[in-house]
Amino acid sequence: MEKKRLEYYKKKLLKLRESLVEEIKQLEGRSLSKTQRDFTGDLSGYSFHMADVATVNQEREKALNLRGSEENLLYKVDQALYRIEKKIYGLCIPCQRKIDKKRLNAIPYAELCIKCQAKQEKTS
Repeated sequence: MEKKRLEYYKKKLLKLRESLVEEIKQLEGRSLSKTQRDFTGDLSGYSFHMADVATVNQEREKALNLRGSEENLLYKVDQALYRIEKKIYGLCIPCQRKIDKKRLNAIPYAELCIKCQAKQEKTS
C-alpha cells in the first residue's frame, strides 16, 4: 500500500482510538466509579430497597459490557496501528491477500478479507 494511503488510515485509526479512550473514561466516570448511594441519590443512612439495588446492578453490568466492547475495539485499533508500523497493514492475516479498500474505509481495523471473515463467521 502506498505511503499516502497508509497515512490516511493511520490518521483515521488514531482519531478512532482517541474517541474510544474518551468513551471508556466517560463510562468509568458515569457508572463504574459511583457508589450505590451516588446512583440512587439517597442521603439517608438506611439500607437500600432491593429494586434500587437491582437497577443499579443492571446499570453497572451494562456499563461493564459496553466498556468491554470498547476495550476490545481499542485493542483491534492498536493492532491495526501496529500493522501499519510493520508495513503489513491491509493484508489479510490468514491468507495474506489484500483487503479491499472499501472494507478498510468502512472498518479501518479490519484484519480479514471478506472471504476469511465469512469463513470465520460460519465457524463461530
